[in-house]
Amino acid sequence: MTQPPRILSIAGSDSSGGAGIQADIKTITMMGGYAMTAITAITVQNTLGVTGVQAVSPKVVAGQIAACVSDIGVDAVKIGMLGSAAIAEAVADSLEALEAPVVFDPVMVATSGSVLADAATIAAFGRLMALATLTTPNVPELAALGGDGAMARRGIAYLAKGGDAEGDVVEDRLVCPGEAPVVWRAGRIVTRHSHGTGCTLSSAIATGLGAGLALPEAVARARAFVRHALEAAPGFGAGHGPMGHQAVHGD
Repeated sequence: MTQPPRILSIAGSDSSGGAGIQADIKTITMMGGYAMTAITAITVQNTLGVTGVQAVSPKVVAGQIAACVSDIGVDAVKIGMLGSAAIAEAVADSLEALEAPVVFDPVMVATSGSVLADAATIAAFGRLMALATLTTPNVPELAALGGDGAMARRGIAYLAKGGDAEGDVVEDRLVCPGEAPVVWRAGRIVTRHSHGTGCTLSSAIATGLGAGLALPEAVARARAFVRHALEAAPGFGAGHGPMGHQAVHGD
């Protein structure tokens, strides 16, 4: 039997299960990967918002990463919510020598609007973007990182996600240095049950890269997974509800 790709998710825990580590585990598993975790923060949240955050110590975060790398091994990494600038630096230190693709989702604000990264943490994102295979900002995150011009000056590959833009058509742009952008366009799926879309997309891309897919193919497959999960949302919660990961298979 072929072994599944080993995917390490470095992210925060979402008590309601719709985003963060919980969404990553569901996504990686449904796409045929083996999920491991390094939890950066414990959040108190549901579909209505985040009401509490407790960051894990940078030493413990680094320890979780080392434990996975040294024993089971890692074929790809997804980075999500970090919790503090010190954790961001610890993650960068832990991954600099790792020879595996890294997908960095620069989480700043939850779907509900709750702030999940302060200015110091955002400032520390530079090292992670430099070592990542792909960075996946949404519209406000891309603006906070300086826009397309700043990303081009950094010389990094990034996926500019268009779900937060206005209009009936969602456009995502894969921009890699020295290459023509790859653009995907699709009709918007109108739903309030979109909690965890960014987490799901980034972990799905990491799973594809860990399985050996080329970056454009991994992105295309991940986008399809997210769209199917949005369509299969179970309708839970009074706010921004979770998607239907359980109904989607990676193939």
